[in-house]
Amino acid sequence: MLSKSIIEQVLARALSSGGDFAEVFVESRISNNLSMIDGKVENLVAGRDFGVGIRIFKGLRCVYAYTNDSAPASLLNTAQNAAAAIGDIKEDVTVNITERINNNVHPILYVPSGIASVRKIEVMRKAYNSAKSYSSEISQVVVNYIDRDQKILVANSEGLYTEDRRVRTRLAIRSVASNGIENQTGSEGPGRLMGFEAFDYIDPEHFGREASKSAVSMLHARNCPAGRMTVAIENGFGGVIFHEACGHALEATSVAKGNSVFAGKLGQKIASDKVTAIDDGTLSGQWGSLNIDDEGNCTRRNVLIENGILKGYLIDKLNGRRMGMESTGSGRRESYRYAPTSRMTNTFIAAGTDDNEEIIASIGDGLYAKKMGGGSVNTVTGEFNFAVAEGYLIKGGKIQEPVRGASLIGKGSDILMKIDRVGKSLEHGQGMCGSSSGSIPTNVGQPLIRVSEITVGGR
Repeated sequence: MLSKSIIEQVLARALSSGGDFAEVFVESRISNNLSMIDGKVENLVAGRDFGVGIRIFKGLRCVYAYTNDSAPASLLNTAQNAAAAIGDIKEDVTVNITERINNNVHPILYVPSGIASVRKIEVMRKAYNSAKSYSSEISQVVVNYIDRDQKILVANSEGLYTEDRRVRTRLAIRSVASNGIENQTGSEGPGRLMGFEAFDYIDPEHFGREASKSAVSMLHARNCPAGRMTVAIENGFGGVIFHEACGHALEATSVAKGNSVFAGKLGQKIASDKVTAIDDGTLSGQWGSLNIDDEGNCTRRNVLIENGILKGYLIDKLNGRRMGMESTGSGRRESYRYAPTSRMTNTFIAAGTDDNEEIIASIGDGLYAKKMGGGSVNTVTGEFNFAVAEGYLIKGGKIQEPVRGASLIGKGSDILMKIDRVGKSLEHGQGMCGSSSGSIPTNVGQPLIRVSEITVGGR
């Protein structure tokens, strides 16, 4: 990566105009992407990226600069230009850093770059064949295989010098069902913080069938009725509701500036007694996990809500300064091109005590959201709107006919209070989360939950 002596010089140069904190982030990343359409491999792309980011604080002011030129002269020049944005270059500064070796709680068995493409294509073909053979109504299947091998180095003027390596592997499947008049799609995207051994845990054939099953079900679904309903949201990716509608509003990025509905509410009741919500970057091998965050802090288990009481926020270094609070190991960024800010890792509603069958039976008439899609949220007000990718009407306490075009509309603060049943079976789903520091891998999760009343948009 970079030598310790060069980094110390760069940090000293960054502080030469009166800054009180400087940081160097070095990244080297190898990426592989393969795509299969209708059983044929269409693209096989490999890439390598390298760069260095330099960040300077002076009080609550922050300057960020980056370069992909690792020559010492270029790094020192980038640091000096960043420092000039803070003030006049006038000080001689000495910085000493000491290496810290982190515990690797996410060991990698098979580095993807050492796996032949033919083996990756075999995995893709299993997913493709399973998805395509599910039904004669499946008109197209697209399978993507992605792996990333990212090495980072973080050093700062407080003396930190540490490194980490993150290897992630993911499979994405999209099935299209058609009756000759209209199309419906179903998708799955399992991933792990693992090498090629991820497929000891990910069954490509299972996820291929699930993608096609969803597409075919929605092809034969009628339009969802609209109105206020009781809704059951399934486990796994159903947790995207909490992630978007509540999780982002618990990030210091929003809280520190008062742009969150939950700002200033520590210790207050913000959810029903049934709700305990956690962000945990230490979960072994999970998609959103890390040994350390992108500011060099060890990740940890952060309890955000406990039995309905707001216990904490997700905090990065700069926003921690604004709030007078310590980092929670939540500083993340897409790459060296972005300054880090507070972000989620693996965020989920913890398992409860209710039986799934009882949850469905208790609804009478309502909606069962088996799979959630995309949506949007305003972190200031908490208002959200999410598509239901696969939904079913509940009648007489039983899951009945499929419906499509459903959306869930409401406010995060309201939905938290109306979660009155939480199941026992916690599952996680994988996604990419976009924010001011770029797109990063995150897990969302929950057991089956019941929301006593929410607005369902339909057609």
